[in-house]
Amino acid sequence: MKMVSGMQALPTSQTNPFAGEDEDRAAIWEMLVSRDIDAFVSADWSKVSSDFDEPAFFGIDGRREDNPDNWRLGFPDLETYRNEWLRQANEFSKTEFAEDARAAIFEATRLNDIEITGARAIARKKFDGRIRKANGGEDRLLWQTLYFCVRKEGRWKICGFAGYLPNPLGAVS
Repeated sequence: MKMVSGMQALPTSQTNPFAGEDEDRAAIWEMLVSRDIDAFVSADWSKVSSDFDEPAFFGIDGRREDNPDNWRLGFPDLETYRNEWLRQANEFSKTEFAEDARAAIFEATRLNDIEITGARAIARKKFDGRIRKANGGEDRLLWQTLYFCVRKEGRWKICGFAGYLPNPLGAVS
């Protein structure tokens, strides 16, 4: 647990590792981790809708395949991605979990590597964890996403991603 000034202690996985040290990386982390998880768990797209550069946005669906030849332009525009995001979030909200799903997603999520050059950034978000279901099963979270971000209108926005990639990607040499 880490103490946050004036707030209750948060588990380390829910604490922005860049807060107070790097304003740009902290903003990207808040957008891609904290705000994204909160929006997904509540199935509320409005919490993240302004985080996208809509005219530029597209998303690659890696289909959890190591071979990029099998990746697809699954999300040619933001509307297509929003519809799939809402479908997944609504399905998730109907699942009974045996633990705090929000906390489990935070625990499974890592975003420690954000490369920034000028007004562009690549953020490497990785998932590796589980959420226990009330029926004794589990949801396995094991994939990664490369987010492409742009500083626009005074803030960081998502202009694209290559997601649903295997974690780890490819064989270790």
